[in-house]
Amino acid sequence: MSVAFVPERLRGKVEVNQQTLQWLLEENDQLIRCIVEYQSKGRATECVQYQHILHRNLIYLATIADAAPPIRRP
Repeated sequence: MSVAFVPERLRGKVEVNQQTLQWLLEENDQLIRCIVEYQSKGRATECVQYQHILHRNLIYLATIADAAPPIRRP
């Protein structure tokens, strides 16, 4: 199950670290590969569930990025 599907009771309590982010990025890579494979076989309807998970993951990553303090460049 995707990290983006954290139960309501645990939201805000799960530490977001480099390992979690890397895992999400790797999951997104696999999701994209599955989506491309299904589409290339003409099975677009089967890839919809993967597109939904990918979308949720991307929204989750964007939310984390928006909440992070800005990086100061010298």
